[in-house]
Amino acid sequence: MAVTGARARLLLPSLAASSSPRPRLLALPPRHRRPRGSLASSAAGGRGQLRVRMARTESTGVAVGFRAPQFELPEPLTGNLWTLDDFEGNPALLVMFICNHCPFVKHLKKDIAKLTSFYMEKGLGAVAISSNSIRTHPQDGPERMAEDAKLFNYPFPYLYDESQEVAKAFGAVCTPEFFLFKKDGRRPFELFYHGQFDDSRPSNNVPVTGRDLSRAIDCALSGQELPFVQKPSVGCSIKWHP
Repeated sequence: MAVTGARARLLLPSLAASSSPRPRLLALPPRHRRPRGSLASSAAGGRGQLRVRMARTESTGVAVGFRAPQFELPEPLTGNLWTLDDFEGNPALLVMFICNHCPFVKHLKKDIAKLTSFYMEKGLGAVAISSNSIRTHPQDGPERMAEDAKLFNYPFPYLYDESQEVAKAFGAVCTPEFFLFKKDGRRPFELFYHGQFDDSRPSNNVPVTGRDLSRAIDCALSGQELPFVQKPSVGCSIKWHP
């Protein structure tokens, strides 16, 4: 399904990276400051080193009806710029905050690609954003993002939020975190669902089904109300710049 927009289009991972000039990032004012996780300095072999502790975090603090913030971010795989306006033709938009290294994201990568591919054929717009600091987690940098997009055949653009301002504007705190927005005619995208993919977690032996998110997307696309209570997404905290 083609996404409207002059500067961005949906490109499958098999396409080669473009030679577009270095993209610009849109500096958006943060809605409020978020905790930066647990950062600590340690000495090893007489040299100071930065140690980052993993923090299990739940999505919270963003209410249904919240309007999707504007963004302008590059797609490392293609060099294309994407904005919120590129999804104006879609009745619903799924914005996912993910990364490369998080075990909670790794647990779902294949199923995220499968679920989004299915619903994009039905009109859903979808985009993933990585906002992790590459100062502390270089494995989440643009080159590795492009590799992940190819490896898992992401049908959606996987965008790089270097400044972390887009994550702050959305109120994102963890990976994975799912924001499903619904559009009503000419009205702006409004948050319809902010919850988990399903009950599965790494090592809890619950099968990955995508049940919660798929039910929410079904309701958003059909104009129905959610028939269930939203459960927060659980994952690793976003790694803010130290």
